[in-house]
Amino acid sequence: MLPTTTYSPQSHGNGTVNSRDAARHTAGAKRYKYLRRLFRFRQMDFEFAMWQMLYLFTSPQKVYRNFHYRKQTKDQWARDDPAFLVLLSFWLCVSTVGFAFVLEMGFVQTIKLLLWVVFIDCIGVGLLISTLMWFITNKYLMKQQSKDYDVEWGYAFDVHLNAFYPLLIILHFIQPFFINHIVFITDAWLLGSFVGNTLWLIAVGYYIYITFLGYSALPFLKNTVVLLYPFALLVLVYFIAFGLRWNFTAALCNFYRIRV
Repeated sequence: MLPTTTYSPQSHGNGTVNSRDAARHTAGAKRYKYLRRLFRFRQMDFEFAMWQMLYLFTSPQKVYRNFHYRKQTKDQWARDDPAFLVLLSFWLCVSTVGFAFVLEMGFVQTIKLLLWVVFIDCIGVGLLISTLMWFITNKYLMKQQSKDYDVEWGYAFDVHLNAFYPLLIILHFIQPFFINHIVFITDAWLLGSFVGNTLWLIAVGYYIYITFLGYSALPFLKNTVVLLYPFALLVLVYFIAFGLRWNFTAALCNFYRIRV
């Protein structure tokens, strides 16, 4: 069972709590509403979801300003519209099929790769990272422990999806244009290692930065700058790999070939 968020409904003037409002704002009720809308495409705002995807590359701060607006109007930080998730799934399928085509995989291998990317790389890793960040932020980054404020698990998962989208486009959509031409000619080729590893540096760096923006947007968290510290380790690994001519793109291609 996924972790849930707490909520303290507003009380009326006589000190009593509106039970109907309390039930409507529980984590279970929000999750049910989200999943129910997942199968109602006409109710989804795909235009706004595409706007978010564009600004995740150009100005991700604007995306998180919209999360503030949602909190003020709907009393939740997490998305209540699954349109972003649906579009992300579409790009995930298209880019993975293209990646498999570049690697000259057959139909069965492509299906296996698609299942791996969807259920392991995106959902599995996303659940793990979201739960870990949900725990760390609520345990160590809260300004003060209070029942009225906490990081919603759904918001933590939204932050992961926001950060995962640019990483997906860079590694699964842009990167394949270099495979078999520059990057994958030979694992130890200097230019191939430089191009491949630089794409990885940009993609993972984007993930770290957008994750930092997501949690720094929450006014009840402190010291969120620590979420940028992994970037220093990322840069160190990048230079070490360049010096040793490790090619992360070639390693990813070989890993996918072995898995399927």
